[in-house]
Amino acid sequence: MEHRPAAAWLVDAAGAAARDQGSGYLLRVVLIVMVVGCVLTGWFLLRGYRQKDD
Repeated sequence: MEHRPAAAWLVDAAGAAARDQGSGYLLRVVLIVMVVGCVLTGWFLLRGYRQKDD
């Protein structure tokens, strides 16, 4: 059994997606992940600015 890096499956999956349906599917997945990441980052950064009524 040969050792493969942990991210090798991601590269294989991206290659398979690009072969099967072109770059449209892969681009859609990248954009969705990017938007979700931006929303989570914004929530994390802005939650510290909430007014506390203590």
